[in-house]
Amino acid sequence: MTVSDSSAVRCRRRFLVNGVVQGVGFRPFVYALARELGLAGSVANSSAGVEIDVEGSSAAVDAFADRLRSDPPALAQIDTITAEPRDPQGGTDFLIETSHTGLGRTLISPDIATCGDCLGELADPQDRRYRHPFISCTNCGPRFSIITDLPYDRPATTMASLSLCDSCAAEYRDPDNRRFHAQTVACPDCGPMLSLHRPGYVDLGGATALAEARRLLASGAVVAVKGVGGYHLACNAADSSAVTTLRKRKDRGDKPFAVMVRDLATAEQLVGINDAETRLLTDPRRPVVLLTRCLRPELRLAGEVAPDCPELGLMLPYTPVHQLLFGLPGDPPGPTALIMTSGNLAGEPIVIDDEEARERLAELADAWLSHDRPIHVPCDDSVLRVVAGRQLPVRRSRGYAPLPIALPFPVQPCLAVGSDLKNTFCVGNGRYAWLSAHVGDMDDLATLDAFDAATTHLTTVTGVRPELLAADQHPAYRSTAWAERHRDGRPLHRVQHHHAHLASAMAENGYEGAEPVIGFAFDGTGYGDDGAVWGGELLVADYATYQRVGHLQYAMLPGGDSGVRNPCRMALSHLHAAGIPWDPALPCLSACSPLERQVLAHQLTTGLNTVPTSSMGRLFDAMSSLAGVCHRVAYEAEAAMRFEGLARTAIREVRDPYRFTVRRDEMLIADPGPILRRAAEDILAGADPATIAARFHVAVADLVRELAVSARNSTRLNTVALSGGVFLNALLTQLCDDRLRAAGFEVLTHHRVPPSDAGIALGQLVVAARQQSQSPDLDKRSMTCV
Repeated sequence: MTVSDSSAVRCRRRFLVNGVVQGVGFRPFVYALARELGLAGSVANSSAGVEIDVEGSSAAVDAFADRLRSDPPALAQIDTITAEPRDPQGGTDFLIETSHTGLGRTLISPDIATCGDCLGELADPQDRRYRHPFISCTNCGPRFSIITDLPYDRPATTMASLSLCDSCAAEYRDPDNRRFHAQTVACPDCGPMLSLHRPGYVDLGGATALAEARRLLASGAVVAVKGVGGYHLACNAADSSAVTTLRKRKDRGDKPFAVMVRDLATAEQLVGINDAETRLLTDPRRPVVLLTRCLRPELRLAGEVAPDCPELGLMLPYTPVHQLLFGLPGDPPGPTALIMTSGNLAGEPIVIDDEEARERLAELADAWLSHDRPIHVPCDDSVLRVVAGRQLPVRRSRGYAPLPIALPFPVQPCLAVGSDLKNTFCVGNGRYAWLSAHVGDMDDLATLDAFDAATTHLTTVTGVRPELLAADQHPAYRSTAWAERHRDGRPLHRVQHHHAHLASAMAENGYEGAEPVIGFAFDGTGYGDDGAVWGGELLVADYATYQRVGHLQYAMLPGGDSGVRNPCRMALSHLHAAGIPWDPALPCLSACSPLERQVLAHQLTTGLNTVPTSSMGRLFDAMSSLAGVCHRVAYEAEAAMRFEGLARTAIREVRDPYRFTVRRDEMLIADPGPILRRAAEDILAGADPATIAARFHVAVADLVRELAVSARNSTRLNTVALSGGVFLNALLTQLCDDRLRAAGFEVLTHHRVPPSDAGIALGQLVVAARQQSQSPDLDKRSMTCV
């Protein structure tokens, strides 16, 4: 039965569908729908989206239009559908035509985890793709990491050199097959091939390579495994010796490793997990999810996986190779949990090239499990956590990049280069912004090279030709220097760091900016207008301008980066600023040698090699050391993360929280002196560090509420934005959000881009675009706006 009726008025209509509609089975969906409704016409990918012509009865065409919007493929994300009438041409066939280029760009899909249908075939001995390490279909597999250009067709991917066998070609052409026009379709006869390289041994291929990789992992080796977006370094997460070896080789310090577990049941043996976290862990994007550890005895990981950390970063397998490494029914027993950490040294970009992997990972891996499908775009694993039932991105990369962020106002073509740490960049045009995958820290030459390649690729696949650049105003940022070198006469806006943080939160929430927001920008380091290191800021800001109306009282940051790496020094600096004696019984004093204390005292007295800072991140570090939790950090934010972990254990018992003193000078100044004094007294009296941590977290949340109310009283504004790396702290974010909403505020927090520097490029972009549109005739070569 069809909706078509030969006696009905015949009409023809042309549709252009824009959004994430390529690489997600949209053309097969359209083909099947048109056949069901008895429509003639065609469908094709183009650079602008999916173009559809349908002809039939008016009732059938109307039904087609309705279902085009209501019943698209699960992975599709439709943004717009435009329709225009055409003159009927007759005919009965509906065809999938060859893709064609044109003006504009559509949105491309991120990489998607192996679907349930393909996993069933992978484990079915009767299926021709049984144990095929590259099984995929229209609904799953690599997308963004293999795309070289648009429209999305096999010739524009790194699968281009692999010709389809007759069986795969037949599936590709069959409208009733799940692999109809699936660009990654392949089988053991025509697809990519696995190989295992081990120095001093003969290289292995196919099933033998996989079996040897499993044996090596079970015996304690470190294996470099080529995935979708780059190489991982893998080892048995239950083997203390193997984990310790990997930690030493990678110079990882005590930074937690991400762990891939066989299945959800295994995850539940390791962590406490609620419904929202389960949905995120099993989402087709398969991010790493930060979850609270539990003490169930069923499965133990090596203590070296995440020492002194209350959370585990877990993910489920997302490629057939991962599934095969854990094993299928009938395989010899293997690990149920594997370390899966990025194939790189700290701060470097993830390795994607096979020869480069053997060179750069030579001192890290014992063997390389590789394949001959090239990776075009590096894409690290995404990392997320759940706060109040909603996701909070820590790193937005594989599975999420390059999904666009819808903007609250149109922007001219723009490139924002981001920050120097945890760099991501952003391009935008019209109502869309595209954030890159995680690039890395810009102080490494390899990262700068990766940045060059990634900007070229993202501008190619989005079609954005930047007419405007945006960068941080820090005079020494390498990202800003890159923007200067690549200006080519285009305007360059230098955007204040914390203004960009707040603009990022505003933009991702679709805040149109009819009036400014009350903004809290809390992080570790950001270049301030007065040359100080800002990071505990209360701003009243819109997209174009901001006013600093309050901040954390300045303390001295001794020795720059050395002060950041040594929280005990920051603790002594804050005690000095508050006029609190350095009691030798305080843990932060005993953590410093006599010479270190002598040098530090001289620096703080004379100002030698110090800079004033209002950083909330540094205050968290100081409190962590003061309480005896962490005195030296091996990775960014270690002291604050461990402090938060302790606070969670005692937060429900807090009865007498600490309190900042707020005074008004030229602006509101939050003085932590009373907190430091009470905390020091509590420590000397033998108080539990967890209690101190909980009292401090409540004090910061109470401060945010107090300052927000004060700002509302003077401005009549009622929307608050929270941004900056400190708001990766889930406990603090929850406490602040609860208090602000109870006080009647509208609250903007991050759910789509990280609040840290990993999301700051979005803020740079919208600030620069708004400033440029409001002052088009000004020379923006070195623009800041206060």
